Amino acid sequence: MFQLSANGRLSCLLAGAAIFLGACAETPNPAPQLTSAKLVAQPQQAEPSAPVAKEEAEPAPALSFDDWRDRFRLKALASGIPENLFDQVFAGVTPDMSVVTADRAQPEFSRPVWEYLDGAISPVRVRKGQALLAQHAATLDAIEERYGVDRETLVAIWGMESSFGQFMGEQSVIRSLATLAYEGRRPQFAEDQLLAALQILQSGDITSTGLRGSWAGAMGQTQFIPTTYLTHAVDFDGDGRRDIWNSSADALASAAHYLQASGWQKGQAWGIPVALPSGFDYALADTEIRKTYAQWQALGVKGTPPSVAPDDTGYLLLPAGHRGPAFLVFRNFGAILKYNNSSSYALAVGLLGQRLNGAAPLQATWPKDERPLGRSERIELQESLAAKGYELGAADGIIGANTRRAVRAFQQSLGLPADGYPTPALLQRLR
Repeated sequence: MFQLSANGRLSCLLAGAAIFLGACAETPNPAPQLTSAKLVAQPQQAEPSAPVAKEEAEPAPALSFDDWRDRFRLKALASGIPENLFDQVFAGVTPDMSVVTADRAQPEFSRPVWEYLDGAISPVRVRKGQALLAQHAATLDAIEERYGVDRETLVAIWGMESSFGQFMGEQSVIRSLATLAYEGRRPQFAEDQLLAALQILQSGDITSTGLRGSWAGAMGQTQFIPTTYLTHAVDFDGDGRRDIWNSSADALASAAHYLQASGWQKGQAWGIPVALPSGFDYALADTEIRKTYAQWQALGVKGTPPSVAPDDTGYLLLPAGHRGPAFLVFRNFGAILKYNNSSSYALAVGLLGQRLNGAAPLQATWPKDERPLGRSERIELQESLAAKGYELGAADGIIGANTRRAVRAFQQSLGLPADGYPTPALLQRLR
């Protein structure tokens, strides 16, 4: 999990904890992006979030890697890591330049959310997930009983994160995190994860050769980052080890434990598709504007909610702006966002879970004639809005809450639907 692809991830490769991939909460490029598979007997594998990427130059580290390692060694020993463990684990470790390249790559283009969802909820994945629901029924019964998280959501996350355990990453977590701590973009975060990885080895749950994962340090069938592992991984199969790499029971229960701790409400829907009335004020589609379901109904919002009570509170999500489908999302959607801070990821998990439970595919009209802005265009949009006096922070190409707020205000000034969704046409109005 990364919250870019990454909470227990990093998500935008993995934020909120579980994945080092920080997928920004507003863009459809979380760590676990998967292609829409053809109906062939081959597993689905995660694909890059963009066909074109730029690698941005970074200054060389001031310290040599050996000097950095010696300094980190003092920190690790002071934190209780045995000297012999540290020296054994770091013997022969050198920076992995493929990790540096991956960390510095800035995707110029990302897939539209509808293409992302097509890949995430492919027929192959749905069939495989349904088969695994039956195969692991007894284990999932016990997990649901203990943690209150429904099995379909857990299996959906399992499929999104590692294609049901098939693609967990084969890189040394120690080497990857050491590389990121030495010359990555978030060195302190990487050092914290590296220290946690050493504590995992100290616990005896996994050997140093078995401590494998993604380039960003996400591990196991549910792609936890090390700190999330320490706080939420569980030994559910009773063998004395929290083994999210080789035990599906441990992996699924650990994901359930994480969601429970993130505020999951047993029996509540994550969200529902809704129809909006003519003349609806799209400025209400804001993550900061939360109303009860009864209040949304009073505004003309219509849905067919499963397990939604009149006093359940949620916000309106427009993943492709006012021309695409609308959803009311509730507290469990927020719990999924803690796992991977990408609204596209959380939407994919929710919809995939429904498909695994036998629901029909989502019937929605998407604005497929409208391409998403590229990264350089998003930066230009932010710079142009700032030049007009809108406050939105740094121009980093990430469409977050501040940028959406500025976009919404600019749309209102033009008399356009204020959905906060940036488009090429809107960028042209700013030029």
